Amino acid sequence: MEKATRRHFFHHGKDADEIDKKLKDEKDRCHWCQLHDENSDEGSADHGHPAKERRKAYAYHTHGAKAGLLRSRVLDSATPLYECHLACSCDPLTCPNRVVQRGRTVPLQIFRTRNRGWGVRCPELIKKGQFVDCYLGEVITAAEADNRRQKVKVSQRKDVYLFALDKFTSVDSFDPRLKGPPLEVDGEFMSGPTRFINHSCDPNMRIFARVGDQADKHLHDLALFAIRDIPRGEELTFDYVAGGVDDHDEAGPNAGNMTECLCGSKNCRKRIW
Repeated sequence: MEKATRRHFFHHGKDADEIDKKLKDEKDRCHWCQLHDENSDEGSADHGHPAKERRKAYAYHTHGAKAGLLRSRVLDSATPLYECHLACSCDPLTCPNRVVQRGRTVPLQIFRTRNRGWGVRCPELIKKGQFVDCYLGEVITAAEADNRRQKVKVSQRKDVYLFALDKFTSVDSFDPRLKGPPLEVDGEFMSGPTRFINHSCDPNMRIFARVGDQADKHLHDLALFAIRDIPRGEELTFDYVAGGVDDHDEAGPNAGNMTECLCGSKNCRKRIW
């Protein structure tokens, strides 16, 4: 997949006079941003192709009441989202595979919680699979992120707003930018309302890596989607550590420095990190 991504995006960002027949062929086909699967979430046939036939589908539903919502099999996975981009031939206004890049469509309210400082909620129903917003902030190097973590440690503050863009980081990557320490997003000083979204061990949202117009996997978006229907007014949450706290960490020498979890869910892990 790394090779396919590189081939698909290799012209992106170049001057128009550099675009050659290979890019034209890519745009004419405009299909790589789709998922490959044998089955469809939307019935027995789609676009004239039988469900039993191996076909391609977008990560999002494209028709009916679920149009624009993430398909269940994607929502239940850690699959990155590849949205159509500037090198695709589709119409940006009508393409069903440009959900995140169109931005937030639901209103968000920042409010004071009972015991966890500020939180975020929505005054409207959010449907399962619906895009909520992106986690935004200042993009910094790994070295600067470590420096800021150290300052937080010295000041004995518990609030940390750093998020590593490490979804595609690998020493085996073809892209040299993905071989080393990843860039990080710091939402402390430059951010949107998602900065105030609290952690929960039983969250109602999940973060997905999304690659789009910038076509740079080392600078992917952090897109939040609802993993179940969220009633109006319910606090929005996601799992900061995506799975759990290591038992060894809880019993180790740094156990006293770990951040207590106050989510109150039945399966609360008691510590965030």
